Amino acid sequence: MSQYEATVLWQRPPDIAFTDGRYNRAHLWRFDGGAEVPGSSSPQVVPLPFSAAEAVDPEEAYIAALASCHMLCFLWIAAKRRFVVDQYGDRAEGMMETNAEGREWVGRVVLNPRVAYAGTAPDRAAEEAMHHAAHEECFLANSVKTVIETRLG
Repeated sequence: MSQYEATVLWQRPPDIAFTDGRYNRAHLWRFDGGAEVPGSSSPQVVPLPFSAAEAVDPEEAYIAALASCHMLCFLWIAAKRRFVVDQYGDRAEGMMETNAEGREWVGRVVLNPRVAYAGTAPDRAAEEAMHHAAHEECFLANSVKTVIETRLG
């Protein structure tokens, strides 16, 4: 099987006490292909200035990863079924909820894919079936407890 890795780097500035909780959560994600992405806690969880609003927070990354995995599987399925996709867009949404143990978690992710095709497009039922198959194939969807919905426009 495949193995993946990411490096997460954070360093405390020397003039910050840290134990008072007043430290910046901005950090760096480094991926094996060389991409570097600024990361931070969500400003919804840790207020500014202790978060970096311009950085990607773990909740956003989680939602984006699920949406990206779904899209990649969908594109593969569409190609196998001989549908030519010109454009795929998704404004995915994740909802924080409280689980049975009283802990917060991303309990639901809603995918809102919009697909444009060249030539013949699948009918609504065929497109729904392709999204269902993409969900079944997605490694990440198979790895999480979060409910993942797909809503077509």
